[in-house]
This record gives sequence, structure tokens and C-alpha cells, in this order.
Amino acid sequence: MRRTGMALLAALACLAAASPAPAWAGGAPDTGLGHCTTGTAPIVCHFDVAPGDYDVTAVLGGEAEGATAVTAETRRAVLAETHTGAGEYVRRAFTVNVRTPEGEPTGATGTPGLDLYFGGSAPELAALRVRPSRHAPHIYLAGDSTVCDQPGEPYTGWGQELPQFLRRGVSVANYADSGESSGSFLTTQALFPTMLPLIRRGDLVLIQFGHNDKQTTAADYRTNLTALVEGVRQQGGRPVLVTPVVRRWFNSDGTLNNGTALHVNGLGVDLPAEMRILAQDEGVPLIDLTALTKTLVESYGPEASKALYLYNEKRDNTHFSVTGATEVSKLVLGELTGQRLIPERSVRQP
Repeated sequence: MRRTGMALLAALACLAAASPAPAWAGGAPDTGLGHCTTGTAPIVCHFDVAPGDYDVTAVLGGEAEGATAVTAETRRAVLAETHTGAGEYVRRAFTVNVRTPEGEPTGATGTPGLDLYFGGSAPELAALRVRPSRHAPHIYLAGDSTVCDQPGEPYTGWGQELPQFLRRGVSVANYADSGESSGSFLTTQALFPTMLPLIRRGDLVLIQFGHNDKQTTAADYRTNLTALVEGVRQQGGRPVLVTPVVRRWFNSDGTLNNGTALHVNGLGVDLPAEMRILAQDEGVPLIDLTALTKTLVESYGPEASKALYLYNEKRDNTHFSVTGATEVSKLVLGELTGQRLIPERSVRQP
């Protein structure tokens, strides 16, 4: 919804209609900005709410031109940079999963409640509403450091970038954690044992492991993945197996056709191949992210692909930059819609 000039009041009225709270207090519009800092970039807004899912509706824009991007909690991208002209206002809505810890499940607790950061090159926030999202379907993420909500820049997991492409009403709950293998995620209390009872009927659970299964036998890898799949199914959830993203490890011919890039581990186990076979045997949807990221990284080539990873900053050929994580999240989103695992209407159109 785009409005200009004096139509800010109309935008606020629309915002009020989306909120169960009274819109007008003392004859003046309640913009909700009492929860936010002023005169800063980013604009930081805090709500003292319990863990759960929350629908956020924001009116972006102001007297000056604006370019506003929104992140939540631990650097989760929930809205890509949105441009507004001078005197123009747009309403945007999204759903945020609030949990403790707010980022990696075995990491620091973070700040209780819901934190929103309105940044971008010229942030403009006119009004804001937050309300509980009682029945939001979830996309749960089970994975490692290439997926997780990374706490510190420049590291970025692809799961951290996924929420910005989804409309209000879909909640991304990222339980991925740095350093985890298929076995450690299964048994560590803060990970699968904590996530499992939260899964409701129909929720998607994306399962990506391989980077840290360096000495896992084929039998153990299959056993671990099978236990994760069966646990999700017992809760009424829908498991989706996701093969691990490639490492940026080029051959002299400009391809990634080697075991390091494609996750053949120290025991000679081709982990993506094992996952593909298991998906077929168990009738589980598969996102072949190994194949998809191989095509992506090879298309960039040995030099340009450095920007997808943290090679320039850290000489790191495994972990993603914001650019790389965003590109990978788009690949995942394409598979989710292409395989009809989520409806097209759940996707935010640019």
C-alpha cells in the first residue's frame, strides 16, 4: 500500500485496523514510536513480549525521501530496503519469531523481548504495531553455521536472510547452530530436543548437515538423519532434507568437482549422495543445495565468487557474506515454491 502527502493519517488508520489495540488516544494517533529511539540510524524499537510469534506492521516514509531496511533480533533480515519518495508512505508487514536465546541456540541469550532495527541508507519510520501471531505456520531450520543466525558481522547464515522474502503470517524459527553435525544436533538439549515439541502439524522443518560430519560414517549419517526425519513426522511436521552448501574450493579448470567442495568427508563418504538416497528411500522432499550452490558459485568463477563467501575478509571459503547468504536463501525459496512446499502467496513480491 503506497500513500503520499497528507495521507499519513489514512495510513495510520489502516495500521490501526490491523491492530487489536486502540488506534487513537487523546484524539491523536498512536504511532507506536514510543517504543523506538529517535534521530538515530538505525532506529531501534523494543517491545517487552514473551517468546512466541509476532506480526509486525510498519508504516515507512516521511517528509524526506527514505530507504529503509528492517532486521530483527540477531541480525535477521525481515524486510529488504524499501524506497519511499518525499511525502510518501508505505505499509509493510512481517512475522518475527521471538525465542531465548534469540540467535544461535547454544549462544548468548541476547535481549529479552522483541527488537527491531530500522536501518538502510535513509531510514524513515512513521508508525509501528506489534501483535501476537496466534496460528502462524513455521519454517523451522536445523543446520550448522552456514544456516544459523550469526551474531557478528560479517558472518551470515542463509537462514538469517530467508525471512525477508516471506509475507506476514509465516514464521522462520532458526535453530541452526555453529559447529553442529547431524549427530550433535540430534542429542544437544538446546537443539533438536528443544525444537521438537514446538513443531505443530503442517510446519516445515528444513534439515541441512554435512559441514561438520567430517568423520561420520555413512551408516551413522543416515541413522542421524532418519531420527531427525522420524521425530519431525511424529509431531505432524513436514521434514525436508537439504544437502550442504558447497565450499568455495576451485579446481584449475574453474569447477568445484572435488571432494572438499562437494562434501566427501575424511572417511570417503559422499554426504550429499547419502542424503539424496535417504530422501528417496524415506519419501522426503529434497532440496539439493549442493548442486544448486555448485552451479551458482561456478557461474561467478574463482575471482567474483570470493564476494559470496568471506574470502576477502577472513580467507574463509566456507561461510557466507550477506551477499552470499542472500543468494543462497533465494535458491532455497525457489525450491520451497517450486516444489509447492509453501504457497506462492506466502512470498513477498519485490
